[in-house]
Amino acid sequence: MPSEIILIAAVTLDGFIARHSSEITKWTKDLPLFKEQTMGHPVIMGSNTFHTLSNELVGREVVVVHRNDDPREILQKVKSQKCFIAGGGKIYSRFYPFLTHLYITPHPYVFGKGVKLFSDIVNEAEVVFENLIQVNKNKGIYQYQYKVKQK
Repeated sequence: MPSEIILIAAVTLDGFIARHSSEITKWTKDLPLFKEQTMGHPVIMGSNTFHTLSNELVGREVVVVHRNDDPREILQKVKSQKCFIAGGGKIYSRFYPFLTHLYITPHPYVFGKGVKLFSDIVNEAEVVFENLIQVNKNKGIYQYQYKVKQK
């Protein structure tokens, strides 16, 4: 199992990752950073996310998770020491117990409704700030990196 299991997500200010499950997220400004950070590492995602990002995933091992797949079994098959969980909300929820880091990039949008970062209720967790990466200074977009404290 990887020693680093990183949730990576672009979110609106009200905590949504998309307006609906099949949205091509053209509003996100952090795609170049996503590509840089995930290059050479396995990226785990649900089928809807795969369909919205498939053109952006060249050069990565992509693991598409299906409804009946066991997250622990999927992670045990990953040979790399680092992998990324790239969505959607159901996948983030299912892999939540295994996360070691959160890479969250808030964007200046409010959708009011849509796909939540975690579609299911998750347990409370303490996180520790590690790093801040500038994505677009003029638009005030930064990626916040946190380490999840061991549960």
